[in-house]
Amino acid sequence: MGITKTTNYRPAQIEMANRLKAMGHPARIAILEQLLREKSCVCGDLVQQLPIAQATVSQHLKALKESGIIQGSIDGNRLCYCIDPAVIEDVHHFLSELLTKCTTGSENERCC
Repeated sequence: MGITKTTNYRPAQIEMANRLKAMGHPARIAILEQLLREKSCVCGDLVQQLPIAQATVSQHLKALKESGIIQGSIDGNRLCYCIDPAVIEDVHHFLSELLTKCTTGSENERCC
């Protein structure tokens, strides 16, 4: 998923683009919100909480996992998912820096 081929972009730019793309679907936002409430969940628990099919939940979990936003660990015969706080902190830092740079300076300096 996402940008993987060699381009003129820095690895950090590709990684951030992939993370933001992974969060760019309402079902994935709903999954992240559920993981925040529960701290960790198994796929079956998420299916019960969300208005989408189990196969669709699995696809969205895969996209979030491939981007590094969530992690999965085996708990018996179940796969338990949780958010990786370091990745979320990285996204937060990027967006905060972007916001700061967009909102500092006078009104005339902020827009084209």
